[in-house]
Amino acid sequence: MTDTPAARITKVVIVGGGTAGWMTAAALSRLVATGVAVTLVESEDIGTVGVGEATIPSLRDYNRMLGIDEDALVRATGGTFKLGIEFRDWRWLGDSYLHPFGTHGRDIEGVSFHQLWLRQANLGGDPGPIGDYCLSAVAARKGRFTRPASNPQSVLSTLSYAFHFDAALYAKFLRGMAEEAGVVRVEGRVAAVDRDAESGFITGLRLDGDRRIDGELFIDCSGFRSLLLGDALGVPFTSWQHWLPCDRAWAVPSERQGTLTPYTRATAETAGWRWRIPLQHRVGNGHVYASDHVDDDDALRALLAGLDGKPLAEPRQLRFIAGRRERLWEKNCVAIGLSGGFLEPLESTSIHLIQSGITRLMALFPDRGFGGVEIAEYNRVMLREYAQIRDFIILHYHATERSDSTFWNHCRTMTIPDTLQAKLDLWSGKARTFREQGELFTPDGWIAVLLGQGVRPVSTDPLVAALPPEESARFMDHVRDMIGKTADAMPTHEQFIAQHCAAAIAP
Repeated sequence: MTDTPAARITKVVIVGGGTAGWMTAAALSRLVATGVAVTLVESEDIGTVGVGEATIPSLRDYNRMLGIDEDALVRATGGTFKLGIEFRDWRWLGDSYLHPFGTHGRDIEGVSFHQLWLRQANLGGDPGPIGDYCLSAVAARKGRFTRPASNPQSVLSTLSYAFHFDAALYAKFLRGMAEEAGVVRVEGRVAAVDRDAESGFITGLRLDGDRRIDGELFIDCSGFRSLLLGDALGVPFTSWQHWLPCDRAWAVPSERQGTLTPYTRATAETAGWRWRIPLQHRVGNGHVYASDHVDDDDALRALLAGLDGKPLAEPRQLRFIAGRRERLWEKNCVAIGLSGGFLEPLESTSIHLIQSGITRLMALFPDRGFGGVEIAEYNRVMLREYAQIRDFIILHYHATERSDSTFWNHCRTMTIPDTLQAKLDLWSGKARTFREQGELFTPDGWIAVLLGQGVRPVSTDPLVAALPPEESARFMDHVRDMIGKTADAMPTHEQFIAQHCAAAIAP
């Protein structure tokens, strides 16, 4: 269909609110000025998952796209800053490491910094943890935070960060932006989905009370229910439960205790793991677990026993299966968020996948002809991203030395996807890791988790031999010293928040 006024989409309907719905609405609200009507249908009687309170640095790109003031966002959501994720007991009981945002050290003469670190360790030296050479890791351990410097020569330019926030307050914040820009919210439950008899395209929604909402492009943000893509259009679901066996979670907020740590914590349990996410006014907690390996009551007891403070609500249980729909765009319907797939929150990727779906939809926004080329490209890149993130999460479970439960024995010995095995093979030889096209996680992220989980390569890149070991050691000492001094000069996390974005939310 040619690009004429008659061919352009004029009516977009979003089904479902929550984080996915209002992130989509806020982004698409920019279309309102071009004559596109954006309507969001949601029911206050239908709850949202609302446990995804930790994010990754890519969310800052979304904020910039919408012109969101970060301090205002943190203030409105009771948020804190996140420099990475601490993993406890994943390699073995009593072990811990940090997956920090940002970079490790600085490459020298074409040699990656981690190659220098490995060479020093292999020579019998004691370079210390590789996290000592990452500003985000050192600052996280010291409880400090500031924003990165724009000058690439500054050590501060290597810092990267994300956010912790109250997901319900984040959705409320975006709803205000979207409605102010012209998005119309309709309260109601979807009772039926009307489709064209010939093409199978969705033509409208029938709501309770015999109301109808017509549209041309429909965005499914209905969560696990997948009302449009799954139920109405029948797009099958592909399970990844063999690799990611956790299928349930308990979630509960608790009273804030102690200082505000600028990182998420993930503590491995006998059949899953617990999260701890510090906010200004409370702490978010949860226990993700595999029901085949632990019963619900024991999983709940483990969660409550690990709380820092008093629970602030009754625990909520969630049930899910890791995986995704075979296609995320079918006919005139695009699934954003949980309606398209679910990957457990171990690396805080749920909100990123919402953002990724939105930005790619904006880049491939259709006309009423719904060209097959755009739809195929959207599905190709989104399904690739789901698989890449899946592999990174599987790595945490598979690369373990734990043998204290049937769950960890399964994870340690299971067959893994060929794509992950190829990455492990490349790393195991000469410590090489590369970022594939469109891949979310950087080589620094893979390096942090691989080394943190004890996956050590047998050798290093031959190029490192061209650098004299004594000079490399002096260079590394200089890098570590500069990072330590820079972190010490930063304000504490709490000082930064108090100065810039303290929330008006009662603790």
